[in-house]
Amino acid sequence: MEHSRERLHAIVGGDVQGVGYRVFVVRAAGTLGLHGWVRNRFDGSVEVMAEGERAALEALVRELTSGPRAASVGQVAVEWLPATMEFADFRVRFV
Repeated sequence: MEHSRERLHAIVGGDVQGVGYRVFVVRAAGTLGLHGWVRNRFDGSVEVMAEGERAALEALVRELTSGPRAASVGQVAVEWLPATMEFADFRVRFV
């Protein structure tokens, strides 16, 4: 049901840039049927905006916490928001 969709905004800290983290997130989100984006931030963290069913978003948070093998995730700050349905897919953003 579309009305049960939510939005997850997450900031992932640690050694998460230059280790395939964004590609890892795109694959995980795609497997979970989520829409949104992931991008590197200037401070060395990675930002994730994803929309979908709450259970799928919670599964993504677990993936964000573990990360790819080369990453060392320090912390994941999570914020839950209402979905806006503005995303058609899940991709890497560069801005």
